[in-house]
Amino acid sequence: MLDVERWAELRREHFVRGVGIKEIARRYGIDRNTVRRALRSSEPPRYQRPSVASKLEPFKDEIHRLLKADPKLRGVRVREEIEPLGFDGGKTIVDEYLREVRPMFLKLRTHQRTVYRPGEICQWDLWEPSVLVPVGHGQVRRGWVVVACLCYSRAGAGALIFSKEAPDVLWGMSRCLWSIGALPELLVWDREGCLHAGGRPTEEYAAFCGQLPVGWLFCEPADPQAKGCVERLQGYLETNFEPGRQFANHLDFQLRSTRGSRRPTPGRTRRCGPDRSTGSSRSGR
Repeated sequence: MLDVERWAELRREHFVRGVGIKEIARRYGIDRNTVRRALRSSEPPRYQRPSVASKLEPFKDEIHRLLKADPKLRGVRVREEIEPLGFDGGKTIVDEYLREVRPMFLKLRTHQRTVYRPGEICQWDLWEPSVLVPVGHGQVRRGWVVVACLCYSRAGAGALIFSKEAPDVLWGMSRCLWSIGALPELLVWDREGCLHAGGRPTEEYAAFCGQLPVGWLFCEPADPQAKGCVERLQGYLETNFEPGRQFANHLDFQLRSTRGSRRPTPGRTRRCGPDRSTGSSRSGR
């Protein structure tokens, strides 16, 4: 087989210098038919391996059936299912094929830009600090922070609690609302165990919302994008607020977290209607 350089020389000798095919064959010691093929070819020669069927080819229909039943089925389980059928390939070939075809079986999700009205929605979440919280006398406790974020102004607040039971979480929500100084129309939570039960609010949470009064909404499972505002505020607490800080006690933690989280976006704080709990007018709702 001619290499690219020899192929280019033969074509140059014939088309540029006018050397005949017989003379070219004599000079380079090659067959005249080889010279003719080189002159007829408009593309340089390249090595082409004969196509070989993949070891996975006979099992692709079975993989498609498994993914249709469970689009998130992991590669380990797929290999376990097809090995009794005769598959003797490795992990890489299965994982690469799954990466290629899995999007065909996943349910497509549409995305759209969300616009919030002032005072409409407040998103909530629980954030657990990476270190134990000092509570005095050399003692430390595991703590959580109830995080609130107003979707329009991005004003936020946090309240330190020491359990995930409903009384503590609801107290943390009350403190956040007091810190923000406003009452939204709708409270959005993920499916927190002490607030959500079988698609409905728990009795304690329903009573809390009824006393304010405000509405409630629970996000779908595994859907953090639905409350992206509070997720970003929580990310700020994890990456900017907590690292490099030391706290004297739980009161110091609460005070500094309140100062660090309440940062409304400039120009997004608007005058709201009367506070429904006191009748007075509040801003930044």
